[in-house]
Amino acid sequence: MASTEPSALRHGFPVPGDGLDAARMPGHWLLARLGKRALRPGGVELTRWMLDALDVDPQDRVVELAAGLGATARLTLARQPAAYTAVDRDPAAVAALSVLTAPGPTEVRAVRSDAADTRLPDGDASVVYGEAMLTMQPEPAKRRIVREARRLLDDSTGRYAIHELCLLPDDLDPALAERITHDLHEAIHVGARPLTPTAWTELLAGEGFTVTAHRTAPMALLEPRRLVDDEGLMPALRIAGRALRKPAALRRVLRMRRVFRRHSAHLGAISLLAVPTPSSP
Repeated sequence: MASTEPSALRHGFPVPGDGLDAARMPGHWLLARLGKRALRPGGVELTRWMLDALDVDPQDRVVELAAGLGATARLTLARQPAAYTAVDRDPAAVAALSVLTAPGPTEVRAVRSDAADTRLPDGDASVVYGEAMLTMQPEPAKRRIVREARRLLDDSTGRYAIHELCLLPDDLDPALAERITHDLHEAIHVGARPLTPTAWTELLAGEGFTVTAHRTAPMALLEPRRLVDDEGLMPALRIAGRALRKPAALRRVLRMRRVFRRHSAHLGAISLLAVPTPSSP
């Protein structure tokens, strides 16, 4: 019988968030400790769209920023790129990522580093992507991370993609945007700062990218249908069972879902594909 534990626990690694109680733990690590693998706002469907848009193939050298516990890494490795590097600053995440393997000859490694300063070589990657991490940064940090992605990419073949929370529509009232940001912070215990689709595009453009495609999706991370679609029926039931056995965790999960539902008309997920903007002669 397959293990029901999260993969990091199966390998004897701590899941990020060890030592924090459920009432204080960042929401994404709480969900990871309950066994949730897909922690992206648009779910696995939007992640797959992102990877299809990036068109990862066996010639690509891929860098994933803030790779977490490796759910997207496994989808990328199934495409057998020439090389895959996972970057994360959390030692528990790096430990979990270090056991990843690929079905082909892919060179796989995990490094502990900051997404804004990876210390990887200039122009060595043809694909860079990051999911559910720019949202959590203030604007100066967002720009540093996007600038780092630009530095890592080869000018001629480079592609960059992000998958983040977004505010809808573009002309959303600033006071409502501030209320949504506040409510997210109170629920997930992380300073989430989502942008509108146009603002995300402008952020990338300001750091040397041209957006060539984008797609939005509902923010339905904790809805039963999305949970089953992302995790599978039996894993979804196991996640629910763990939450029911841990009242503090269940209260946090229900609070997060209430916030997501309250703002569902103005809170979504977005993925953008971009390429380096050609330099002027």
